[in-house]
Amino acid sequence: MARKPAPSAEPAPPPPPARHTGPTDISDPLLRTEAKRAAVWIGMAALLALTVYLAEPLLVIFGGMVFAAMIDGGARLLGRVLPIGRGWRVTLVLLLTLAFFAWVVMFAGSQIAEQAAQLPGTIESQTLKVLAWLKLQGVHFDIESMQGLIEKALGGVGQITSALGGVIGGFTTAFLIAVMAIYFAAEPQLYRRGFAWLLPAEQREHFEGTATIMGRTLRRLLAGRLLGMAVEGISTWLLLAAYGVPMAALLGLLTGLLAFLPNIGAPMSGALMIMVGFSGGVDMGIYCIIVYVVVQTVDGNIIVPMVAKKTADLAPALVLGAQLIMGALFGLLGLLLADPLVAMIKVALERQSHKNESA
Repeated sequence: MARKPAPSAEPAPPPPPARHTGPTDISDPLLRTEAKRAAVWIGMAALLALTVYLAEPLLVIFGGMVFAAMIDGGARLLGRVLPIGRGWRVTLVLLLTLAFFAWVVMFAGSQIAEQAAQLPGTIESQTLKVLAWLKLQGVHFDIESMQGLIEKALGGVGQITSALGGVIGGFTTAFLIAVMAIYFAAEPQLYRRGFAWLLPAEQREHFEGTATIMGRTLRRLLAGRLLGMAVEGISTWLLLAAYGVPMAALLGLLTGLLAFLPNIGAPMSGALMIMVGFSGGVDMGIYCIIVYVVVQTVDGNIIVPMVAKKTADLAPALVLGAQLIMGALFGLLGLLLADPLVAMIKVALERQSHKNESA
């Protein structure tokens, strides 16, 4: 029987091509590790530079989150008395807010606009009277130079009062914040899940807990701010109007709006109130001082302590420092959002500290 021929052996694979070292290849393992570390640090520096460059858009996004917390808090409050879906409650909060602003524009807009046009002149005249009195007492300075500084300072007051009278500064920013706030408030879980998905799987549970505490803290903080704004604004308006103080409606509105700024809002509104009061005589000025002291005492000894027990315990000096920095960097928007930003950073640091202690 004939033997079958042995199968032919498969051809050997061709040898791999000779590897030529490229200009970016690093043969030393230690040097390669250090290069990776350097790339990480360069990437972090570039990310920090990009964050600084995009600071204002990021602040607008954070503003949308802050006002979304207001809307969400209102919807949760309505949920205690109205057994309807969350979407309907959010819509109802937005409609009530829109109705309030429409009422301000339609019924109080003309009166406030007229008073806003008079306020800068009243402040300038009263300040010049104070400077003239100081000069009579032996304090030497150039009144003309001081008057120039006063006119420059009144430019900011004029901008605020003009905004209240109908010329709204920064309308585009306010509109973007409002639109993002509506989107965030309508579906908060969608954005929370989306951001958590970007994190490593082992950090998502920690992020969910931190986000929940941040949301609760922010809602309570803003609820306290709104309560204080309402109490100070309405009380100031009614008390000043009862005595016949000029511009009572405008001063009440300014007091309420400035109450959103802790530490610095009250002195600013008080100074405006007292200047307007003394323009009507010494008795009216003293009455305005009494109104300011009474309103701030009630707010500082009743409302603020009551709210502080349920919100972030923030040191006043820390908040004031953040306001100075944010105001210098980003103007009025930074000043408004400094307090919520400090509260959120505090919550994040506390959560990270607890995580490190339990590890």
